Amino acid sequence: MPLAEIPLCVWRTRGLSFTFRNQSIRYWSAGQGAPLLLIHGFPTASWDWHYLWQPLAQRFRLIACDMLGFGDSAKPPQHDYSLLEQADLLQALLQHLDITEPVHLLGHDYGATVAQELLARHHEGRAQIGSCAFLNAGLFPEAHRTLLIQKLLLGPLGWLVARSFGRDDLVRNVSQVYGPCTHPSESALDDYWSLVASNRGNRILHKLIGYLPERVAQRERWVGALQVGDVPLRFINGALDPVSGAHMVERYQQLVPNPDTVLLQGIGHYPHTEAPVQVLRHYLAFRQQPLPGLLQKVAWS
Repeated sequence: MPLAEIPLCVWRTRGLSFTFRNQSIRYWSAGQGAPLLLIHGFPTASWDWHYLWQPLAQRFRLIACDMLGFGDSAKPPQHDYSLLEQADLLQALLQHLDITEPVHLLGHDYGATVAQELLARHHEGRAQIGSCAFLNAGLFPEAHRTLLIQKLLLGPLGWLVARSFGRDDLVRNVSQVYGPCTHPSESALDDYWSLVASNRGNRILHKLIGYLPERVAQRERWVGALQVGDVPLRFINGALDPVSGAHMVERYQQLVPNPDTVLLQGIGHYPHTEAPVQVLRHYLAFRQQPLPGLLQKVAWS
């Protein structure tokens, strides 16, 4: 049974705001049960989770936000963006929501690296993490295959590339990372562009892309966080992703003790929108939860 989509126009009406370091952050919460923090990737936003939102909210208390510089949150143009600060933001959001019990993490791409930092803080006694699942992500920077647009944004003219980046550029680059039979619709691409362009976000892409060298600088800390073994981990991966597909799973299996991995054949970089039913099944199996009735109503908070 296909999962129901939450249109972006509806998603936006259900968002709330809180202030983090004098910046407005949009966030969403729904459901009851153990808290599950959904952490989105680059360059999109928390709407990426819209297919999974309602079925997951039947089992867990969901929390998601557009991180600083993404989606409908603030995008200060002169800010130095950092994955470490995004982890601070998520911990501030949990505090804002009075969540003190262990939190479960589901992160994609950029958000999976933020999850690695939260895992590292867990091992330091600065966070409480119950489990962590990853979707396609550059967990090991040496295995990440950088796209041309990312290299250009990292270069000396990155500011100019960002300033001229438009919907056609987004479509061209998104098309490279999806599976051959799972490309998004034109309507979905319009919505993705709306989230990137909100608050003139395309103009800071060269600043956000700094997460790639930050991954290299923090490699030992973030890879080490995966190797401790006291938090359940699962890596659910779209095999055809040219950036972090099957080759990233192979590296994960080499470096992580007792690796729990799922490889989705025919799927690219965005398994939660390309194959949401499969992702839901594998995630609930990881959490040992029965598949929910997909048409039940969800309580928003």
